[in-house]
Amino acid sequence: IYLAALLGNGLIITAVASDHHLHTPMYFFLLSLSLLDLGAISTTLPKAMSNSLWHTRTISYMGCVSQVFFFAFLMSAEFCLLTIMAYDRYVAICKPLHYGSLLGSRACVHMTAAAWGSGFLNALLHTTNTFSIPLCQSNAVDQFFCEIPQILKLSCSHSYLREVELIVFSACLFFVCFVFIVVSYVQIFRAALRIPSQQGQHKAFSTCLPHLAVVSLFISTGMVAHLKPPSISSPSLSLVIAVVYSVLPPAVNPLIYSMRNRELKDAL
Repeated sequence: IYLAALLGNGLIITAVASDHHLHTPMYFFLLSLSLLDLGAISTTLPKAMSNSLWHTRTISYMGCVSQVFFFAFLMSAEFCLLTIMAYDRYVAICKPLHYGSLLGSRACVHMTAAAWGSGFLNALLHTTNTFSIPLCQSNAVDQFFCEIPQILKLSCSHSYLREVELIVFSACLFFVCFVFIVVSYVQIFRAALRIPSQQGQHKAFSTCLPHLAVVSLFISTGMVAHLKPPSISSPSLSLVIAVVYSVLPPAVNPLIYSMRNRELKDAL
């Protein structure tokens, strides 16, 4: 799975960077998404694979801090970028005459930088807060990588409630992004259905459906991981769900984007 993710995302990055036909806002955002996917899967899987190969279950304290920070940073930035990509598709289909002015090269760079910057600040806040809490239950994280909910279980003081409040605040911000994506797609589908030619409708849907599939995969796996009721929780189920939400999207995203994209296929 890791090699497939490296190959898929690496091919997309190479194709977009080297083919001048793909130097458009949509593919610029796709290149950035592939970079985030590569980073996210490289944060968790290599350490898990090395532990498996050497039959150990250890990670250093700073290694754990790094995993929490980079995973939170890359996943937060990815969701922000998916929100920007929804806006890109909205402008392309609902306001095509304004596309060049609203999504020029400078605007694309600024929006991408804002997504990465937002992810960085969110991760810095959560990581600093999580590791400032005294941990005294044990030093065993019940997961194949360090994640905030599992670390909070090791806390022995009520100060962990600060981090819970921070998680709720971040969840509210992500909900606002989710609402923006939904509203954008409602407008996109309304505009696409008004296109008189069937070929025009097909082209509009073919550029939007891969992004919608990636967003659905990202949100659904994240919701299953973090909103499942405690009554159905078990170590093996938690492991499977963690693999699904942390490993599956980065590995599958390149496949989703390249399956029906003729321009990308030609560049590859």
